[in-house]
Amino acid sequence: MLNYLRSITLLCGVLGVAALVGSTAAAEEEKGYAEVAKSLRSAKITLQQGLTASESKGQPISAKFEVDEGRFQLSIYTAKRGVFHEIIVDHTTGAVAKTETISEADDLKAAKSQIAALAKATKTLKTAIDESEHRLTGYRAVSVTPEIMGSHSVAVVTLLKGNQARSLTESLE
Repeated sequence: MLNYLRSITLLCGVLGVAALVGSTAAAEEEKGYAEVAKSLRSAKITLQQGLTASESKGQPISAKFEVDEGRFQLSIYTAKRGVFHEIIVDHTTGAVAKTETISEADDLKAAKSQIAALAKATKTLKTAIDESEHRLTGYRAVSVTPEIMGSHSVAVVTLLKGNQARSLTESLE
């Protein structure tokens, strides 16, 4: 009986820590969306236009409006001949402002996962964004990330309307 109570106590402690970590991550994500929502008003281009602008640097494999180190930007990952780049597109003009080779381990892992998901795709990321914006009238896409879900290629599209964020999963097949 004593071992049973210890097990229950340990389980409750683990679940409590997991809930705290999960709620902290959700709060950080919500704060990030609030910062993006505030800055998004200054963006003169859409996520789709940013993807088009980045095509000169390779195949776009993901994109997001973000606030990074206090600066609002449109970041797009591209792949070209096995090399991954992060492209910063000027959110007011649509011009490529900066190109940087992705070398950081976590970013490189994400880029490899994204290109693998796109290998099965028959639809473009722009099409996935268009479909999501059509389904959620009044919302504006702020990020798109391809993933493998089960054995299928999908795009997770995050959209904002004011400070309200919604994510939709669109098939890329």
